[in-house]
Amino acid sequence: MGLVLARPPRLLGAEPFFMEFIAGIEERLAERDQSVLLHVVANHAAEIAAYRRWAERRLVDAVVLVNPAVDDARPAVLRELRLPVVVAGEPAGGAPAVRRDDVGSVRAAVAHLTGLGHRRIARVSGPGTLVHTRTRTAALVAAAGVAGVDAVVVEGDYAEESGAKLTAALLGRPEPPTAIVYDNDLMAVAGLHTAKELGLRVPADLSLIAWDDSSLCRLASPPLTTMSLDVHMFGDLVAESVLRLIDGEPVAERWCPTETVVARETTAPPADLT
Repeated sequence: MGLVLARPPRLLGAEPFFMEFIAGIEERLAERDQSVLLHVVANHAAEIAAYRRWAERRLVDAVVLVNPAVDDARPAVLRELRLPVVVAGEPAGGAPAVRRDDVGSVRAAVAHLTGLGHRRIARVSGPGTLVHTRTRTAALVAAAGVAGVDAVVVEGDYAEESGAKLTAALLGRPEPPTAIVYDNDLMAVAGLHTAKELGLRVPADLSLIAWDDSSLCRLASPPLTTMSLDVHMFGDLVAESVLRLIDGEPVAERWCPTETVVARETTAPPADLT
């Protein structure tokens, strides 16, 4: 099974999500004495070039496509190459998919914060070119509208530097948010450090929620409240779909369980309610 990750290697090494995702895939494939061929590249052009090499040399039986993007050229190329594909995320190109309930997860995060009394909520998102980023943004705007709260979204790139810079910018606004939701754990940990450096008490002055419940969140000080997904299970479900595809069996769309709020020590009622 082939997996190409178009991400900077330094980010891949720092962010735990994909390592746990690959572990889930490998565990299931090991039952069939199969494994993952992993390739890390800089961009989608290099990713497509890798698919062409793999198809020419018949190196893989199927591939997993991650992070579907807006106007994504990859599904069409994979069809052209006749490489069987399973999408990890929003459906793309008619291929079978293993999906995450981003809408339900965003609603859960907003409900947690509004239940504590927050009325100004910000989100530090991933790249806006990704389909799931746009899905989460639309869900946040809709949930905030229903709850009657102010919401703002700023776009990051999943890196530590992005989380720190955007947190500082949000907190420097005339009416800063009282709560911030981050699209991954690395940006959230960086945001926590930035808030501390600016003299804010977390959660007394500012509540924070991370996405993807990794060891980074549990070991932070204070430990971060997170939207928790069983990433290992996500990988396992993807691998099971790939195996069915290789065996020529029908592959139905699958859903991971919706992320749930794991409340730790970075969320509390806003200061004006305490």
